[in-house]
Amino acid sequence: MSQQATEGDCVRVLDHGAVRVLTLNRPRRRNAIDLALRVVLAERIEEAMADAAVRVVVLTGAGGTFCSGGDISTMSRQSPEQTRPRAEAAQRIVRAIWSGPKPVLAAVEGFAFGAGAALALACDQVVAASDATFNATFTRVGLAGDLGIFWSLRRRAGLAAARRLLMLPREVRGAEALEIGLADVLTAPGAALETALADGERLAAGPPLALAAIKAMLVEGPSDPYDVLAREVDNQVRLFDTDDFAEGVAAFHERRPPVFRGR
Repeated sequence: MSQQATEGDCVRVLDHGAVRVLTLNRPRRRNAIDLALRVVLAERIEEAMADAAVRVVVLTGAGGTFCSGGDISTMSRQSPEQTRPRAEAAQRIVRAIWSGPKPVLAAVEGFAFGAGAALALACDQVVAASDATFNATFTRVGLAGDLGIFWSLRRRAGLAAARRLLMLPREVRGAEALEIGLADVLTAPGAALETALADGERLAAGPPLALAAIKAMLVEGPSDPYDVLAREVDNQVRLFDTDDFAEGVAAFHERRPPVFRGR
């Protein structure tokens, strides 16, 4: 992927070194997710995960808004046979985020409503502007929620808060979002992408294999604690026999920054 943005698409692509920025690009609809956007976004995330030159992915939105949710103008009552492909296309986005080995950061300005909130919360880190607003608005149109929100919201805010935010949706602004766990980092308005890129560059300089192991361990959710111990051993056994580990030890002794190459 070149250093130039790909124009004329519902998802713009721009590389900053090893950090790939994917921008939802439907500003006239506040980046609402229609069928085309969900298909293209999943494809772009999968491409980034498969690209050896990319180490980190940042998701953001054009026009000062992250994502206003599903595009209601494209929705109407339909049969289960018609709905399933649409719903599965949305879940493909989250599967790509969760199953991919590379960290995914959300840079949130403006609204993150409904599916937009779910998309942000599915990421490994959420960087939000202080005037950003989250809202799980699914019940307003008679829906329950998707894009992994039943996993991510509960993991971030706890069961009681998740239940209330899903059943009685309300606006959660920047400071409160940080306090209850919907956001990990709070920035000044307009600075979310800049901060996400800075964190992305730090992650891109980190050890890819170790970061992939950390992500996999955290995304799989609660399990037997003794199983976790065994999996930790498996990871350490594998990582001790890598060039990155040898480089990290050598750099420590030589008092220089390590150069990790993912092998």
